[in-house]
Amino acid sequence: MFDTLQDRLAATFKNLRGKGRITEADIDETAREIRRALLEADVNLAVVKEFVAAVKERARSTELHAALNPAQQIVKIVNDELVSILGGETRTVRFAKRPPTVIMLAGLQGAGKTTLAGKLALWLKGQGHSPLLVAADLQRPNAVNQLQIVGQRAGVHVFAPEPGNGVGNPIEVAKNSIAEAERRLYDVVIVDTAGRLGIDAELMQQAADIRDAVRPDEVLFVVDAMIGQDAVNTANAFAEGVGFDGVVLTKLDGDARGGAALSIARVTGKPIMFASSGEGQKDFDVFHPDRMASRILGMGDMLTLIEQAEKTFDAEQSAKAAAKLAGQGGEFGLADFLQQMQMVRKMGPLSKVFGMLPGMGQLKDQIANIDEKEIDRIEAIIHSMTPTERDNPKIIDGSRRARIAKGSGTQVSEVNNLVDRFFEARKAMTALASGKMPGIPGMPGMAGRGGPKRQQPKAKKKNARGVSGNPAKRNAPKQVPAAADPGAAFGMPQNMDPAELQKALSDFQLPPELTKRLGK
Repeated sequence: MFDTLQDRLAATFKNLRGKGRITEADIDETAREIRRALLEADVNLAVVKEFVAAVKERARSTELHAALNPAQQIVKIVNDELVSILGGETRTVRFAKRPPTVIMLAGLQGAGKTTLAGKLALWLKGQGHSPLLVAADLQRPNAVNQLQIVGQRAGVHVFAPEPGNGVGNPIEVAKNSIAEAERRLYDVVIVDTAGRLGIDAELMQQAADIRDAVRPDEVLFVVDAMIGQDAVNTANAFAEGVGFDGVVLTKLDGDARGGAALSIARVTGKPIMFASSGEGQKDFDVFHPDRMASRILGMGDMLTLIEQAEKTFDAEQSAKAAAKLAGQGGEFGLADFLQQMQMVRKMGPLSKVFGMLPGMGQLKDQIANIDEKEIDRIEAIIHSMTPTERDNPKIIDGSRRARIAKGSGTQVSEVNNLVDRFFEARKAMTALASGKMPGIPGMPGMAGRGGPKRQQPKAKKKNARGVSGNPAKRNAPKQVPAAADPGAAFGMPQNMDPAELQKALSDFQLPPELTKRLGK
């Protein structure tokens, strides 16, 4: 969603790199480019003006002039201001002291409330809660049936006493759901209300009546992140007619410019609490302003990536694989590789996973072109091997490779490519796991680790009598070599008295800077 904005900001900051001093003209030009980038991203005009003014004010202060790298300091200033307009701090659901906690969803029709209700319920279930979905959208055709299907996929119960399609009283359904939750010991109630086509006064009043009937602990305004600045106008109308406590952004995986995400929190004064970034039920998470700002600036989102890895990866299996790479507990084989690859795929599409890594903004085109089917072919090749072949790929000869290719529906060249690349990758990973850096050709001091050995100069040949062939050296008077003095190599006088040497060593002091670095 933020690709265009990310590219424009990256180009702006690139012009600042390498400058040891930032002038007023540089600040004005940078502010102009940031303003243009935000307006192109469909950010609210008032938010753009406030944002640019704050950046210029901080850039002209001593905060920038005292920095060792002014260009990086401007990036930090922009990052801080992005975090500010996105809400500043992370906020999640405030649970009631006495269950059940009631969460009411409101928003325009088509914003994705029903789908999001299932995602929120699944997320709450993963947090150890027992949610109940309530079908209070009795206007839209098949809305009740859709919520039942969503609840079934999430493994969550749905309270739907009315068939919907214009039949039933949504206010009574919402009110009765509280009693149902208390009776069956659900600690969270999620009320899915009817969406509106624009600002519908009748349905707005219905939402206000449901709010008064159930007295929700949280009213979440669900907004489509792809509708741009109109999301701000809709949010203001809902704030006046119903009121809400937080915002949920949906369709963050779309190709819109992201103006809603960068405008709505600052204009409404309400925090963005959750974000939905895909069609899968697990494509939903808490909204972190600092992490989103980091993504916009192309600095990745390592914290979210680590959290997803912790949820997906089996710690015991990962520890065994790491031990094998370190040369303990057997050799790392294709079965271990397949297992780790399947865990990575559970985290989501590879393009999404790689997109969270720092610096990957420069490789967006390559990441977008990742072929997931190629991973399927790799899995098929490994599954076509016998357990012995997976554990010891060295035994896979020509005839075995032909059999594996036939069994996986691939070419022999693809099997060869996979096996060869696996050996290369295993060699590199084993070196890293054992604390050794793979050799880099041409690097000094790396001859024993993969780099070319430096050739020693050849000694000049002498004749059979051991006399040099150079007349000047042959006729020069012979010198008796002095006894080797260990101190001479360190700039100390030769044949120094031991007492004087001991005194010199005791009086020797390291420079203060070096002493500080050594922690003495």
